Amino acid sequence: MVSVPSPTPGAHSATAAEPPSAGQPPLPVKLVIAGGFGVGKTTAVGAISEIRPLTTEAAITEVAAGVDDLTHTPGKTTTTVAMDFGCITIDPTLKLYLFGTPGQDRFGFMWDDVVEGALGGLVIVDTRRLDDCYAAVDYFEHKDVPFAVAVNAFDGEVQHDLDEVRWALDISEHVPLVVFDARETGSVRDALLVVLDVALTRAQSAAVS
Repeated sequence: MVSVPSPTPGAHSATAAEPPSAGQPPLPVKLVIAGGFGVGKTTAVGAISEIRPLTTEAAITEVAAGVDDLTHTPGKTTTTVAMDFGCITIDPTLKLYLFGTPGQDRFGFMWDDVVEGALGGLVIVDTRRLDDCYAAVDYFEHKDVPFAVAVNAFDGEVQHDLDEVRWALDISEHVPLVVFDARETGSVRDALLVVLDVALTRAQSAAVS
């Protein structure tokens, strides 16, 4: 069992970098935050966004509750039915536009539209429900989109170590796998920077070859 520090009080309100100097706007970069139902995608976007996030949350009906597993998220009363959107200025030269996908399989037809034009993706994993995470990992692998996997530490801990998670999800060795807290601004930022590093490395390799 792997533990991470508890979130700092008040850390859910993102602090943006200083605005860019007049003249040259920051480079816009699109990143996608994906994963299964209830893994923390909306929470992550809300934790890091410097604007009030755009969400498409709908109440979970009795019918949906019979389809979506609420065992580990009994307090969850809403679900994303289209996408989440937020943004964060990393520094005066770079601004990330974040698009969160819906987690349920029945909304999978939206993924292609959400992912189009993205530089990379962050796949969020809940170790209590690894079966729900296969689809997102497979999607990015098959689409050949650079991505990293972030294990969300619910209650400050995860149920399996990272080697076990990598083996269970059959994640390639070149795909970064990290532990983070979707509620904590700095933790989400660090996970997104891992995605940027993966995407940059891919682009540099393509330029050389």
